[in-house]
Amino acid sequence: MTAKRARRWSLARFHLQVSRPGLWFPAIWLYLLPLTADGPGATGRLEDAAFWVGLVYVCWPLNHWVYGWNDRVDVETDALNPRKGSWLFGARGTAGELATWPRAVVATQALCWPVLAWFGGLDVLFTGLGIALVLFLYNHHTRGLRGRPPGDLVAQGGYLLTVVLSAQVNGVPLPSGLVFGYLALFCAQSQLVGEVMDIVPDRAAGRQTTATVLGTRRTKWLIIGVVAAEVALLAGPLDDRYFAGALGVFWVWLLFDQVVLFREKAYSVGLMKLFGVLANVCAVLSMGWVWWRGGLG
Repeated sequence: MTAKRARRWSLARFHLQVSRPGLWFPAIWLYLLPLTADGPGATGRLEDAAFWVGLVYVCWPLNHWVYGWNDRVDVETDALNPRKGSWLFGARGTAGELATWPRAVVATQALCWPVLAWFGGLDVLFTGLGIALVLFLYNHHTRGLRGRPPGDLVAQGGYLLTVVLSAQVNGVPLPSGLVFGYLALFCAQSQLVGEVMDIVPDRAAGRQTTATVLGTRRTKWLIIGVVAAEVALLAGPLDDRYFAGALGVFWVWLLFDQVVLFREKAYSVGLMKLFGVLANVCAVLSMGWVWWRGGLG
């Protein structure tokens, strides 16, 4: 392989890795959720071009936009983060690689949004503007919510726009407000778990997050409280006791982790990778269950 071709391959690898392929399943979960109201009959959508266009978009172009912007402003933190530089947790790009991201993201988004609007109508473009606004507010280099707790948690609600985009592209109704409430809790929980994993490099880089402000122990108690609220919502208003029970098992693990196992000890990189893989497995299993059941609530 020539040096030029090697550089091109390395750059292509970087842009794919930026989108966190190892964490595509949570994005797929959010995308598929509005379609689950049809139950197993929703498999008929596999023949619709709109379904595949939207699915491909949320897997790579959207994640490339979301995480790439974050990587551009987290260079110092990522340099100290042992879990970065992997297919599971994203790239640790060089200055030269990161410099190519703005052009790449503008090109891909400019190609994708007209196609999405073709299937979903002009409302899709307003959703795109909403995504852009959330990303700007979160990643602003001096006043971004990423470094202003609890803004780092509030901004995670932007992930719910994936649900809105899916409903628009596929022409289906939005889930209920209770479902959005559950998803908002889930997004906050996921952010807090990531912040606990990153608390050491974040502190070393001088970055403020909810976890660095509260500390490991109190952040873990907050996660336990958020998951308890999710379980209560699923078991009560959303009337899905099986899903609530499965999430309750995770709650018991969190409690065991907090009280007995790790407490304030840092997780190893290998353990964090295992957690990431297990999270994807749980996403697949829960998506299958919600699809078979016919949605949440």
